[in-house]
Amino acid sequence: MLRVHFTAEDLAHVTVATALDPLWETMLGVQQLSQGARGTPALKGWRRQARGVIGHGERAGAVRMLSTLLPAHGYFPDFLTPAAAEAGLSAGLDAVRATPRHRLRGELEQLVGAARPQRRPVSAWMQDLARADRGRMADLAEAIRTVHDSVIAPDWSEAEAQVEGDRARQARILRDSGTDGLLGSLSPLVRWEPPVLHVAYPVDRDLLLAGRGLRLIPSYFCRRSPIALADAGLRPVLVYPVDHSVHRAVPASCETSPQALGQLLGRTRARTLTALHEAATTGELARRLRISPASASQHVHALAAANLVRSHRTGNHVLHTLTPLGAAVLTGRLPGNRAVT
Repeated sequence: MLRVHFTAEDLAHVTVATALDPLWETMLGVQQLSQGARGTPALKGWRRQARGVIGHGERAGAVRMLSTLLPAHGYFPDFLTPAAAEAGLSAGLDAVRATPRHRLRGELEQLVGAARPQRRPVSAWMQDLARADRGRMADLAEAIRTVHDSVIAPDWSEAEAQVEGDRARQARILRDSGTDGLLGSLSPLVRWEPPVLHVAYPVDRDLLLAGRGLRLIPSYFCRRSPIALADAGLRPVLVYPVDHSVHRAVPASCETSPQALGQLLGRTRARTLTALHEAATTGELARRLRISPASASQHVHALAAANLVRSHRTGNHVLHTLTPLGAAVLTGRLPGNRAVT
């Protein structure tokens, strides 16, 4: 059990990551590949496709290299997921390559120690890595980029949709119930008993936030249990798996003209799609459109049948958000910010 201890100052500094973290997603994706049937059921198709992409060449070698550092269960080194990756993959890889030698040695010794009951062999390249060998660090960075580009990035739009849907739900909970409600909403993975957050964890430990706050990082590839960094001296984070039935809302900027949407979908359904630039319940949607809840529900169901809208139950309400296809129709832009031509 992981027990995260909050002070009043910590509660005022709880944040939710604004975007997917490319290094967390890559590391957790590699773990998903090693899980087989024990991995997240919703990612079964992804695992099958990813194995086909990896094949037996350079990509397979990159996965094997990372798997050495990423056991299916338990500890893996913190230096693989630096905070700098929030600025993108390249910034994260720069931070990985710049990891100090003493930290590499300590974290890799901890990894080897955790693996000793299984008599896990220590590879020569890992020994070089512990010495901060520049060539080995470059090899590691290249392996991470290869795995990310080949099997993580192709699903990035779907992953973003899932995480944005989760963020929409969390933003609503924070608005309605504050930080207390936000932390409580992480159940059943987490139990919030103020001022301590209890997280199901493979080791028994306490994490004192001591005024630093906690950054929540929703993850597409995270498995069943949330993850924290092992080094309590690093910025406290809690990576948790998103509900794979959640889809995203999109920013309010709409580049497709209302007239064009109306001609395509009909005036009221075009207005319904536009109103869902921000996630809404049926009642909220009805108030935005100034129509009856029954009429709003009818239009949502019609858009859902065309895969433009998805609905997710949260508490006593059903929250409606746009799918990636609905977002593309609304904004006139494909995933990756490419204009529809």
